[in-house]
Formats: sequence, structure tokens, C-alpha cells
Amino acid sequence: MDMVQTEKLVFEYEKRDEEGNVIGVSRAVDEVDIDVQEGQFIAILGHNGSGKSTLAKHINAILVPTQGTMWVNGRNTKDPEELWNVRQSAGMVFQNPDNQIIGTVVEEDVGFGPENLGVPTDEIWQRVEDSLRSVGMIEYRHHSPNKLSGGQKQRVAIAGVVAMEPKCIVLDEPTAMLDPVGRREVLKTVQKLREQKKVTVILITHYMEEVVDADKIYVMDHGHVVMEGTPREIFSRVDELKSYRLDVPQVTLLADELRKRGLKIPDGILKKEELVEALCQLN
Repeated sequence: MDMVQTEKLVFEYEKRDEEGNVIGVSRAVDEVDIDVQEGQFIAILGHNGSGKSTLAKHINAILVPTQGTMWVNGRNTKDPEELWNVRQSAGMVFQNPDNQIIGTVVEEDVGFGPENLGVPTDEIWQRVEDSLRSVGMIEYRHHSPNKLSGGQKQRVAIAGVVAMEPKCIVLDEPTAMLDPVGRREVLKTVQKLREQKKVTVILITHYMEEVVDADKIYVMDHGHVVMEGTPREIFSRVDELKSYRLDVPQVTLLADELRKRGLKIPDGILKKEELVEALCQLN
């Protein structure tokens, strides 16, 4: 079943002068077609200004298409009557957790979303407990979010989305402001949620190492989808990725350099273990 689907999706920002008059438009997303199946882990890559975050905001109907169509769980995001259902189906986790956490106590913040959905009180507290356990933050339920590290705050933000029980979670550069330890915490949490809750995950990022386990990758540039495929297919095209100002995982880059120097190493190496195995196979 399609969880997220677009058909020639276009979004244009209006440019205005100091008086507020429209003086032109800027096309941030340009005739994009994507297809995300239920339960998949999808990554969307692109440099700053590529349109990936603008696309992400359509999945939760924060933005609606200027042209074309976006469906979420079979519902057209342009239909005002479907707005509630769309936002129940897809939850958003943003780059800065401080912009998403509003409660003074962790468990109150996590319960805020379900409360707004009209969930009965007893069920709210059960969801709070379950979601905090799922992200490994149950022991911090009575803490102030201000006392948490960046990675812990982001896990609380994820718990707040999980408590609303969406079918799809969209993470818009959730690790951009975190150190390597915090990034590992958040990614581990997301993978655990996929396994336990069977949710669809759409990850917007520019950290290549975060997407090697994705089912499919879309690469965006100037509002267009310019590459799509599995991680192995995408990362076997190192020079093409570089042309879009994107890096590749360090181990993939090393394998590519060794291949260029004559070693018979397969394309699309994604993990250290794969490179070690490939090197051991050499005579």
C-alpha cells in the first residue's frame, strides 16, 4: 500500500518587496514524483536549497502543492476536510528539538499530542509510558527537558510523535545539530521504532552514513529528483553524487579510490565489513 505518493508535485514561494507586494516566485519543488510503500525506510538527500525540506513539509500538510498532488495514506493533502486525517497519519520531527518541545516535564510534553487528539486520559498515560520506553527515555519521564542533552531532547521529540501513533514519521534533518554520539542515539531509536511499531520512516538528511540501511534513496537538486535507487545503487555512482555537492560514506569513498588504483573491489561498498571482506578476497 502507498503511504506517501506524489504526482508532478510543484511548490513555489512568493517573492515580496519591502511593502509586501509579490515581485516574483521561486520554484522550490519542481514536478517531483515519489512513491513510498507502507513500512519502508526512505531517505531523501540533497544539499542546502535542494528542496528536500520543502518536500518534507508537504507530507504533514504544513505546505500544500502549488501544482500537482500529494497523497498521504491515500488522502489528498490539498483537501481541507482531510487535513486532520493527514496529520494523524504522518508525524514530523524537526531539526531543532527545542522548537518542538513545549512541556516543562518530559512526560507532559510527550502527552501533549495525544491530548490534542482527544485521546482518553488513561490511554494518554499508557501511550506516554510506551513511547518513552520505545526511545529509551522512560527513566527521564519526570525530568525537565532543559536538563537533557541534545540527543536526549531529540529522542523526547520523537517520543512525542510516536505517542500520537502515526503510520509514518518524517524526520527533517533530526541529527543536524547533534554530536556523533547524539546522532547514533537518534538513529538507533528510529531503527528500533521501525522494528517494533512497523512505522514508515522518511529521513531527510545530508549525513550519508545515516542512510546505508534505507530501502530507497531519492537525491534532490534544485527542486528535482535527480537520482533514485537503493543505497548500493546510489553510492556506486560516486562521481555523480559529487557533482550534486554530496559526499559518500567514508568507506565507500575509500573503496572507490582503491578501485581507481586497480584493485578489483565491487561497486557500492557501504560498510567497513564489506570492504574488509572484499580485500580478503584479493589474491
